[in-house]
Amino acid sequence: MLRLIPALLCLSLSICQAADRPNILIIFTDDQGYGDIGCYGSQKNKTPRLDQLAKEGTRFTSFYSQTVCGPSRSALLTGRYPLRSGGWGMPASEVTFAELIRKVGYQTACIGKWDVSNRKPIVNRMPNAQGFDYYFGPLGANDNGTVHFHRNNEKAGSTKDMGSLINMYTEEAIGYLKERRDPEKPFALYVAHTMMHTIIDASEKFRGTSEGDLYGDVVEEFDYETGRLLDVLDELKLSDNTLVIYTSDNGPWNQKKYTGRKKGHPSGSIFWGDAGPLRNGKGSCYEGGYRLPCIVRWPGKVPAGRESDAIFATIDFMPTFAALTGFDVPNDRVIDGINQVPLLLGRRNTGRDHFYFQKAGVRQGRWKFLKANAFFHGYAVDDSRPKKDELYDLQADIGERKNVAEAHPEKVEELRQLMLKLEAAK
Repeated sequence: MLRLIPALLCLSLSICQAADRPNILIIFTDDQGYGDIGCYGSQKNKTPRLDQLAKEGTRFTSFYSQTVCGPSRSALLTGRYPLRSGGWGMPASEVTFAELIRKVGYQTACIGKWDVSNRKPIVNRMPNAQGFDYYFGPLGANDNGTVHFHRNNEKAGSTKDMGSLINMYTEEAIGYLKERRDPEKPFALYVAHTMMHTIIDASEKFRGTSEGDLYGDVVEEFDYETGRLLDVLDELKLSDNTLVIYTSDNGPWNQKKYTGRKKGHPSGSIFWGDAGPLRNGKGSCYEGGYRLPCIVRWPGKVPAGRESDAIFATIDFMPTFAALTGFDVPNDRVIDGINQVPLLLGRRNTGRDHFYFQKAGVRQGRWKFLKANAFFHGYAVDDSRPKKDELYDLQADIGERKNVAEAHPEKVEELRQLMLKLEAAK
């Protein structure tokens, strides 16, 4: 059996024994673009709390999630690419970091969008069965303008007020920290927001207040509510020993030709978001679909004020958490993630050697290869793309505008073989 767990995964437990094991807080947004927040280049959206978080931690500029919702979540939870972890149809047999971290004494909670049980209440594929002690949120998206909630395995009402969701999830997270958690145990809290997934809306307090129209209102409300959650960490004296990770699930739904016409979305649905210098957006195998903002803070451990272009991804979370907390990564299946503790703590400047784009191609170092028949979700099809092999030097051409495949045929073939090897791994 081909194993893809690098040697870096085998970090001595001395690291997690030499320092207190951190609490873990993952803040995961939906459909938020690379260029949506100030510290990643937005000139319209004011995001002082996320910008401050970046000053207090490390800002990653080559961070990858996945290109659509369910696959992104299954990859984050399992450390496995979606071709193995199942995406929206993640089977109960998949093992999540939450299941494993509980075995070493952590309490776990998931608040927000689940999206890996086919958006249905299939109990053995819901959060409680996949390692989370506590759950509140919707099992799917808000595509039809209604969100249906579960609290643990029980139905817990619904709402059509999309502008209430950012505050609602934040209040649930704050309530968990203040009232539900055991202060004698470390925690892992995964907060997966519905915003900025269409149908977007902001609360009355924020609607109409930004320079970025309604989308900007939502971004700025998210920034404010995230600040409230971080303030509670301070209030409870948890900040110094909490690893905070902020990122998003995929790029923005910015393909304007589909505005208001996406199947399942009501007329007038808003498709906004800024991919910054990146090409295309959600559903695409270009960088705008996969590359997202990522900020990591752990005071005194993760270097403050640092920017890193090392390749880092949500699939790396599980092995990284294993090294920090002491649980064992599964050895009966391919784990695509690697232990990124040395990168996070500033002991190493390099990250992943490569990253795979689902049914499309692979990046290795500065080079990115896309095959001629690279997969795009329908709404993300780039009408200007000729169906031929593509090679980009991302260091020189982050916007993927100049295809240099003809000038580097050996590199094209090398990356094609790497892609095939990754797809064939069992």
